[in-house]
Amino acid sequence: MSLQDRLKDELSKRHAAEEALARSERRSRQLLERSRRMQEHLRRLSHRLLRAQEDERREISRELHDEIGQTLTGINVTLAALRHEAGLNGGVLARRIAHTQHLVESSMERIHRFARELRPPLLDDLGLIPALHAHLRGFTRRTKIRVRFSAYADIEQLDPDGRTALYRVAQEALRNVDKHARARMVTVNLGMRGDVVCMDIHDDGRAFAAKDAAARGAGAGLGLLGMRERIEMVGGTFEVESARARGTTVRATVPVEPSRRVKR
Repeated sequence: MSLQDRLKDELSKRHAAEEALARSERRSRQLLERSRRMQEHLRRLSHRLLRAQEDERREISRELHDEIGQTLTGINVTLAALRHEAGLNGGVLARRIAHTQHLVESSMERIHRFARELRPPLLDDLGLIPALHAHLRGFTRRTKIRVRFSAYADIEQLDPDGRTALYRVAQEALRNVDKHARARMVTVNLGMRGDVVCMDIHDDGRAFAAKDAAARGAGAGLGLLGMRERIEMVGGTFEVESARARGTTVRATVPVEPSRRVKR
């Protein structure tokens, strides 16, 4: 084979290789674009699912608070009347009715607490700050863990999805503190940095390997994954820092939509 033929053969092979490479690059771009579209589709589906869950929580919460709460209140009123009548005739029956009243009142409190945890009415009616304030009071009352809370009023610029995401993160973070941290103090700060709402939740309890927990997808990791997913779905960021002798900090940021920003 002559030198010219060898050059032609080499050029032909190079051209074929370049075409194969170009086809591979086009295929890769197509696959990346398809993957991007699928991820976006899954993100929208997950967002819609979370919205549907929140709507269902809201409905169940109202039914628990209104329907069952009213029924138990009616029972308690009837028991009070019976207790009064029984007190006129004998102390034993009156004491039994009083005990039953106590059980009913305890049930009412548990149902109302469960309803608030499902979907606090304050979050929809008054906003994130009052809802968190009420939740933190209940947390301290139940766990005896002290809480310091500070908030900047302008965070209420957030849309309902953003407020819900931050509330659920706070709820889950405090649940983890109660279960695992053995903390004595929790600090919750809500503020603005530019057009972003920032929430920091710090406890002085036991540290843990946040990355390992999330990777294992077990115990606290499930909570971490759920918190991250909620925040990222509203365009925010989420991180956890935990170190021995320094406790744990959960940090979430959510951007404020341009149309909702307060003009100064």
